[in-house]
Amino acid sequence: MSELGRALRGWRDRTTPQAAGVPAGGVRRAAGLRREELAQLAGLSVDYVVRLEQGRATSPSVQVLSALSRALRLSPAEREHLFVLAGQTAPGAGRIPADIPPGVRRLLDQLDGVALTVCDAAWHMIEWNPLAAALIGDMSEFRGRERNVAWREFTDMPSRIHCTPSQRELFRAVLVTDLRAATVRYPEDRGLRELVKGLRAANGEFADLWDSGAVGVHESNSKSVHHPSVGTFTVDCDVLTAPGSDVKIVAYSAPVGSDAADRLKLLTVIGTQSLTPS
Repeated sequence: MSELGRALRGWRDRTTPQAAGVPAGGVRRAAGLRREELAQLAGLSVDYVVRLEQGRATSPSVQVLSALSRALRLSPAEREHLFVLAGQTAPGAGRIPADIPPGVRRLLDQLDGVALTVCDAAWHMIEWNPLAAALIGDMSEFRGRERNVAWREFTDMPSRIHCTPSQRELFRAVLVTDLRAATVRYPEDRGLRELVKGLRAANGEFADLWDSGAVGVHESNSKSVHHPSVGTFTVDCDVLTAPGSDVKIVAYSAPVGSDAADRLKLLTVIGTQSLTPS
């Protein structure tokens, strides 16, 4: 067993189900978390947790280490030690984290009929479920700033999602508000600074909104979808936040039994393939 494995095992053994927020039912041979429970909390496979503890997985990513640190309720000093043992540099407080809370990952895996995208504090899309890819387009093909919602909005990149002029005005103010807040929380994040600089150069409206101190707040609204295979329909759009995190979840849904819900259901079947003959 490696030093990393021993540390993980020790932290798991000392973390009670109550402290981690999981049911403590059934007969337990020890007071700590089971490997299955840690895996669920961290959004990992049980096999990967076993390999980490046994020293057979030696290069966990920053995202994995962040998820384990959060699941095990590590102190700042313990979190730093975890990263050292894994040969990684812990993300500084001035940089935007890209890890996804386990609860949000479960939403992505289990919430049927709702298209979900997950964005970090800079509105960079870091994860999505299959229905979102079918609805919006295959985001795995996007590169660099193409995955940033603010960049796509202010540079007028093609989109299947459309809103009214008043909704668009509010949404742009919200994006500027969120980015401005992110620069305060993450002052050392070079990528964020470069994004804001690029947006100011690319779009005069962004620069004006930024300089004027415009403020927007998230509101639920409906948006039109122009899909090449299932046609045009309207969905409800909500922006949710994960407690204790800057992660934003954008959810596209439709009332049960509606025409839009039927079209979303069809998209779950066809995925990103086209129904149009080649």
